[in-house]
Amino acid sequence: MYGSVDHTHDRDYTDEFLLDPELIYLNHAAVSPWPRRTTAAVQRFAEENMRQGALRYPDWQETEARLREQCRSLLNAAAADDIALLKNTSEALSVVAHGLAWQAGDNVVISDQEFPSNRIVWQSLQDQGVETRCAGLTRSASPEQVLGACMDARTRVLAVSSVQYASGLRLDLEQLGAMCRERGVLFCVDAIQSLGALPLDVQACGADFIMADGHKWLLGPEGCAMFYARPQAREKLRLRQYGWHMVEDHLNFSRQDWQVAASARRFECGSPNMLGIHALSASLALLAEVGMEEVATRVLSNSAYLMEALGDLPDIEILTPWQPGRYAGIVTFRHKRVDAAQLHRNLLERNVICAERGGGVRFSAHFHVTRAQLATAVAAVAAATRTG
Repeated sequence: MYGSVDHTHDRDYTDEFLLDPELIYLNHAAVSPWPRRTTAAVQRFAEENMRQGALRYPDWQETEARLREQCRSLLNAAAADDIALLKNTSEALSVVAHGLAWQAGDNVVISDQEFPSNRIVWQSLQDQGVETRCAGLTRSASPEQVLGACMDARTRVLAVSSVQYASGLRLDLEQLGAMCRERGVLFCVDAIQSLGALPLDVQACGADFIMADGHKWLLGPEGCAMFYARPQAREKLRLRQYGWHMVEDHLNFSRQDWQVAASARRFECGSPNMLGIHALSASLALLAEVGMEEVATRVLSNSAYLMEALGDLPDIEILTPWQPGRYAGIVTFRHKRVDAAQLHRNLLERNVICAERGGGVRFSAHFHVTRAQLATAVAAVAAATRTG
């Protein structure tokens, strides 16, 4: 069991994460604190801009190119040209949803546990006669089977989160991808709750589209997201935004004729978020340095420890699935008598930074959170729920 793995003697990365020592930060599924190198990259960029403006813009473009390659490597995509740098997950989902040519009677299959980003965007297609079908993931022993059962001959897209934001349920992307390929259905994955915590191989899972903002497990800023679009799939998307940056010869400003970029840059209509690009590149460099297998081992070990330790407390119910392969970095729990909102407030008062989600309290610990910090958080739950 991952919970038995002890990293006490391994590097703890306290030199990279300079959090206030009074805080126990278990909210990486919401917004992650930046590593020191990311803060330094932003400071250097700001200082350079203040003193030199865009004198070294070609260097900034090299950082942009490096980030695309980092994203390609993280996803095991075939080429950096498959990566677009967008504002956030919702924008990328909208590029897909409103880029496809729909016919009345088509449907999209999602789950009943999706974050609003991956529900609202599909429901917005209702005026085109597109049905959004919500599969109840707890109605069967296998959520993949439930999702498959919701598909029929008119299903165009299966759109799921790799890990559900509230319950922490982790889906088998390879199984779902194979199912989609067999049925000729496009496979769209909101990976914001797994990318940076667990390895993700786009070629192995057969995803057509993957999107994730940088501010959660990727340890980067808000407002800078990666969007993977498989070459054959991106040709199916009609563009809804146009500008100088998304054309093939985009640095030739005097050219009067133009054509859409062959690469995923076609989805970037205007000037890039250079500040965010510098920050996210620094964060991904740290994840690459640690190695995603090691990151995943630590994340899963933290989650297993939390589920075991919290489960030993009186009247605590773990809402996240315990089975190996069914959880990632999120552990959600509730108390049988203490209201979740009250418990969340009590924990914040004890400097345990977490979230109220899915009818319970959500802990989400990244790889660098220590076992001592987790033990302190569990002790805080015990104190916050003690009665009499």
